[in-house]
Amino acid sequence: METVLVTGGLGRSGRWLVNHLADSYNVVCVDVDHPGFEIDPREHVDFRALDLTDRGSVFDLVTDLDPDAVVHWGAIPAPERHAGGDVFENNTLSTYNTLVAAGRVDARVVWASSESSYGFPFAREKTLPDELPITEDHAQRPEDPYGTSKVVGEEIAKMVVRRHGVSIASIRPSWIQYPGEYNCRTLPSVEWDDPSDLEAGAGNFWSYVDIRDVATLVAAALDAEVPGHEAFHAAAAENYLDRPTTRAVEAFFDAVPENCTLDGDASALSTAKAERLLDWTPEHSWREAVDETVEEPTLYD
Repeated sequence: METVLVTGGLGRSGRWLVNHLADSYNVVCVDVDHPGFEIDPREHVDFRALDLTDRGSVFDLVTDLDPDAVVHWGAIPAPERHAGGDVFENNTLSTYNTLVAAGRVDARVVWASSESSYGFPFAREKTLPDELPITEDHAQRPEDPYGTSKVVGEEIAKMVVRRHGVSIASIRPSWIQYPGEYNCRTLPSVEWDDPSDLEAGAGNFWSYVDIRDVATLVAAALDAEVPGHEAFHAAAAENYLDRPTTRAVEAFFDAVPENCTLDGDASALSTAKAERLLDWTPEHSWREAVDETVEEPTLYD
């Protein structure tokens, strides 16, 4: 069984990744805290405590474990709750340390970039994308520390590929939702009595993704070992509005991109590349998942 090191594995989304990957790998879950030695870990899961911004500690641990693969999911995920400089420094430094360490031990890498790298979610003024659906080739123009840290992270990934020749997949998740807890469906835009109701979701054009689909995409990227660096969207097949996407775009922006081929309620984020290169497609929709009862992953007792 191969060994996969997962950073941020005790976080809200990280736990789902660790739990899913532990069905196929020995997983070392790395986070800022250790759950303690009195716990009974889930099968194929071990724990390490580590500050990812400490380069020496990261290099030491990765060299010692010599994993076959690294999933870098540790970051400050809520930029609106932290000082911008802290977000940028933490995310870029932890990504540099983790990806370079992985490259030095010839480990393939999957890591969490973001749809925020395009610059739409945290922009002061909402703007139209250059195309619909948005592909991974769309220009990245962030104006916030979080999105910029993800762009820098992808540049780090490309550097590590050039230097060490490993495979790195940058996953760009949309707004992650959890079964039975679909916060996207509580926004005013769901009712949409007025175009102004759409503002809360216009930053990512009402896109989302179920955490279970994120987990399967990460696993697919690990298994595929696509040569070099590639970016992939993690998004559901449709928007969460239950209405045509272009209708919502036109209602809010009073225009649609000239290059627009969306049909019906299809997501603004294309997942065609992941389907083509990784044989992955999203399986979960808000229509069923919003009321699902699914237990949160338990990594230890």
